[in-house]
Amino acid sequence: MGYHDGFVRGREPVKIINIAMLGSGFVAEFYLQGLANVNGQRVVANYSRSRKRAGDFAARWGIPENTTKLEPLLERNDIDLYVIALPNEEHLPVSLALSKAGKNQVCTKPLARNGKEAKQMLKAALKSGAFHGYAETEVFAPAVVKAKETIDAGGIGKVVWVRSRESHSGPHSPHFWDIEKTGGGAMNDLACHCVEAARYFYGKQDPVVEVMAWGANMVHSKRTRGEDNALLMLKMAGGGFAHCELSWTCMGGLDLRNEIHGSEGSIFTDVTRGTPVHSFTSKSAGYVIEKADIDFGWTRALPEEAFAYGYQAEMKHFVECVREGRPARENYHDGYAVNAILDAGYQSMKAGKWVRVKYERV
Repeated sequence: MGYHDGFVRGREPVKIINIAMLGSGFVAEFYLQGLANVNGQRVVANYSRSRKRAGDFAARWGIPENTTKLEPLLERNDIDLYVIALPNEEHLPVSLALSKAGKNQVCTKPLARNGKEAKQMLKAALKSGAFHGYAETEVFAPAVVKAKETIDAGGIGKVVWVRSRESHSGPHSPHFWDIEKTGGGAMNDLACHCVEAARYFYGKQDPVVEVMAWGANMVHSKRTRGEDNALLMLKMAGGGFAHCELSWTCMGGLDLRNEIHGSEGSIFTDVTRGTPVHSFTSKSAGYVIEKADIDFGWTRALPEEAFAYGYQAEMKHFVECVREGRPARENYHDGYAVNAILDAGYQSMKAGKWVRVKYERV
């Protein structure tokens, strides 16, 4: 680790965390937006499978080095944290390589394409003894964190029902539509947010024990064999219930909402449809919001998306954890649990009945 004279906590210089960004696509862009507002870190290299994308990404963000070769990055001893922002099929091999090299790592959602792969990643990370963080933005979003604080303060009594919705008009990148590469359709892509929100609101000591799921390809049959709409219902060990609404056919931009109902009150979060900026423009107004289908007429722009969605908070958390040598509050244990729940969901979708979630000991 290096030191930076301009970043001082108290009287002592604070170690700068050097980061390698593995990926140069959509989520990597959001990670860099989040990191731009995190003190005491610098992205020193980025890796991409495409030479052009690597170069363009590095130039856009002022990253001093870019490469299409992963091995040399793993051999460096000046990189403190590797962030996996790659397509789903790359998570397992890249994570295993990082663990073998004893490197600190963070992986985007979903942790893997299925529970089997996630278990391998978790097992290898634990064996390495290095840091591992699961980059699930939803539980770092300020609105969601505030909701959790209200729950923990007893504001709504006992949580008994959680409803979450994550929807938009479809993935931005072609590889998302290939379920062999991703692990599934809309449920795999979006339910990981909703599932982890439910686990967060109820508390992880109250696990999901049984699930029921429905899914269908209603619009995008020419683009994917996966479901483009799904419902996932969760039974908690303590008797609570949650349901998740997922869609790749919802027009108008990202729809991201939560309802938490308790024995003595309710909480509602909505960071995308209840934005503080409403505009009517007769011409293009530029970027509006993630997955917006049009940029003129009536629009609802969302300022500071990286903050609202939780990218800044999660990156700040991971950087500070690495600096201070403490575990992340979202790690590969959580990523594995989500994958196990999704596996049960897909089993239920095929069988048309409730399915017990199988968590294997790691």
